[in-house]
Amino acid sequence: MPKTLQPPARLHTKYRSALIAAKNALTAIAIASIATPLAAQESDIEAVIALELNAIKTTEAGCTLSFMIINGHGSAIDKLVYETVLFDAAGQVDRLTLFDFGALPPARPRVRQFSVPGVACEGLDMLLINGANTCESADLGPAACETGLTVSSRTEIEVQG
Repeated sequence: MPKTLQPPARLHTKYRSALIAAKNALTAIAIASIATPLAAQESDIEAVIALELNAIKTTEAGCTLSFMIINGHGSAIDKLVYETVLFDAAGQVDRLTLFDFGALPPARPRVRQFSVPGVACEGLDMLLINGANTCESADLGPAACETGLTVSSRTEIEVQG
């Protein structure tokens, strides 16, 4: 029976320490990725609007889009309306519409739903936040709703901003 080669004990300890360190680093990364979705840490969203297309649902009337939005500014936004462009699967503009996200308190997630009549969600490929149509706040300037806007999607519909 052939003899198996064993690394020297000192070398084995070195590899073992490196493996433990790598495992700890991967565990920390995994925990951080689970613990920091869109709404998790205020420091990550400070002075921005974080907008996530969270869910879609095709109904008899059309497509219902559910968004989670967080105002990362230190002051409330009294009214926020985004001009939104919907693109079909061929990449062509399906429609231009306004989504009224209403009042947004600082650092608190809000969910808003919008129904898009006459289109199945499967027929939409991309959503573009074209800009803020209305951005009203007693303490923030009108650019507060566009500067630092971050967008994401948990659906098959891509979101750009």
